[in-house]
Amino acid sequence: MGAEDADEFREFVRGRFEPLRALAYVTCGDWQAAEDAVAGALAKLYLRWGKVSAPDAYARTMVVRAAIHEKRRPWRRERAVGDALPDVAGPDPSGRVDDRLRLTAALSHVPKRQRAVLVLRFLEGLSVEETAEILGCRPGTVKSQSARGLDTLRAVLAAEDITLHAYEGNGNVLRHSGRLEVGAGRRTGAVHDD
Repeated sequence: MGAEDADEFREFVRGRFEPLRALAYVTCGDWQAAEDAVAGALAKLYLRWGKVSAPDAYARTMVVRAAIHEKRRPWRRERAVGDALPDVAGPDPSGRVDDRLRLTAALSHVPKRQRAVLVLRFLEGLSVEETAEILGCRPGTVKSQSARGLDTLRAVLAAEDITLHAYEGNGNVLRHSGRLEVGAGRRTGAVHDD
């Protein structure tokens, strides 16, 4: 790799590391596994940097796939004593951070494959076809996994009197543009599939 390519790659990593790490985290629910997934994906991208025409799409695909499979690694099966301690979300005066934490916690109850579909579709704002391409499956599978994942997510959130609302590009769940908004105790429109 030449000096110019190396500089371009460094600039790409500087600009995309945090969003990729956040994407991996909401996909797998573990910050360490998310960082490992991003590091592995970026290492693969580095080796193919001159050959990849869309590095952002390639990195996002590799990160989601790595995050889904990261928990299967043998050293991930071992659990430290601290893993049994729950993360406790304290109340936030604005309510936004608390809702985000609840949604993130609720996402951890959704199976990994369905969680990946929800993250890509509603938090990253990708289409059914784009999501299917990243996950290496058919669009129909994305739709069914999305429906099942949303049902599971709604059931978990209903226990806390939180309802999902559908809005185009509101960006209220995470820093990324998306289609889900969390509201405490309010019931309005259902989340839809394009």
